[in-house]
Amino acid sequence: MTTTTKYVIKYKLNGERRFEFAQLQNNSVEEAKQALAKIHDASDEITDINVSKAL
Repeated sequence: MTTTTKYVIKYKLNGERRFEFAQLQNNSVEEAKQALAKIHDASDEITDINVSKAL
């Protein structure tokens, strides 16, 4: 069993500031990109990704 932690992912979607919560193994931007890719279209532009532990 893999341990996950709840993180908040702050990012820009097509230039608009957004945030999502996700269960991630660590706070890597790469893992956050994978999580965001699952919920957004491939044509969406996702930039300025910042990951931090949720309170």
